[in-house]
Amino acid sequence: MKWVSILFGIGTAFVATASSAQPINLTGVYQCIQMCRGNLPAHITQNGAEINLLTEAGQPSKAWPDALWPANRIWIESLDQSAVYSPDGMLVQFDSGTIWRRDLGPVVRLRPRR
Repeated sequence: MKWVSILFGIGTAFVATASSAQPINLTGVYQCIQMCRGNLPAHITQNGAEINLLTEAGQPSKAWPDALWPANRIWIESLDQSAVYSPDGMLVQFDSGTIWRRDLGPVVRLRPRR
């Protein structure tokens, strides 16, 4: 009986750890800032663990979280490489050296009222 409660406690700890780690949503438009293969904006669309990429060269690809690495790494199938993203999702760095920065759009400056 004692072993059952110990195993239950260990199992609960693993489930709580896995569910408390919320992955970041990478959906958005990105601008290539290093080692670019094109000059188009890059796009990432994420729905849960399913990730679709459109590179700066216009190449579509499917990606998914890389199960063999930490939680901030994705594997891109057609590029045959992985990429790591920053904790805030603002940067994506590929194994090839390419770096994407999230494009938040133009800065809007408000004029003060007179």
